[in-house]
Amino acid sequence: MSEVNDFTVHFWGVRGSIACPGLQTARYGGNTSCLEIRCGEELLIFDAGTGIRNLAKSLLTNKHLELDLFLTHTHFDHVCGFPFFGPVFKPDTQLRIWSGHLLPERKIREVLGFVMTDPLWPIQLEDLPANISFCDFSEGDVLRPKEDIVIRTAPLNHPNRATGYRIEFRGRSICYVTDTEHFPDRINGNIIDLIKNSDIFIYDCTFTDDEYHDHVNWGHSTWQEGVKLANEASVKTFVVFHHNPDHDDDIMDSIATAVVDARPGSVVAKEGMTLCP
Repeated sequence: MSEVNDFTVHFWGVRGSIACPGLQTARYGGNTSCLEIRCGEELLIFDAGTGIRNLAKSLLTNKHLELDLFLTHTHFDHVCGFPFFGPVFKPDTQLRIWSGHLLPERKIREVLGFVMTDPLWPIQLEDLPANISFCDFSEGDVLRPKEDIVIRTAPLNHPNRATGYRIEFRGRSICYVTDTEHFPDRINGNIIDLIKNSDIFIYDCTFTDDEYHDHVNWGHSTWQEGVKLANEASVKTFVVFHHNPDHDDDIMDSIATAVVDARPGSVVAKEGMTLCP
């Protein structure tokens, strides 16, 4: 890890599928997916699960916000926190929402608008006072949202599609690859190309190999498959993410021990954790 801390990833939500708050998940966290990536002075948000609410609370002291929100996909566990994202209720917030898994059939404004429609939600998307713009792209596109920031994208193997991201900033890289299912007969070349020689590789590890056999075609992977990808792509730090809501802290401890034994230096994501490549 670098001693230069101008490029960081902070975990606000690490669970998959459904939030699971409680004493049994207190150490690793129960909120669903949300990452805060800082590139110098710029703030990038990845996914809008329930963890985004606490991220919002950390931002509300700032009067004017310019934010970019990148969505891997629009399953509920990755967007259900958006209506609770405080900055969208402030007129001096500028927010760009990026999505790469919907074209050509749909656009992200349409899908988020449906999530916030009557009778599912009392406040409509178009009624939010923030200045919100919507950026649809195609998986495989290279994005340049800010100066010195390059984001490479790739399609993932998930029901209704999903997008993997590689964030590059001043010679370092963080890869965010969730939700995705591995192939039984080959390694996923799209992921290898995306994460090659990356500093941090965050991966969907919902199941163990033993559990996976009962969940084929659910769209999720295992920590063992993540280790294979990390080794194949010469990744520096492998991060276990998208924890199974049925995995309490004791189970996560056992997974953490097994992962580090299999690949020393690996990390199991915890809510509130910050990593710097």
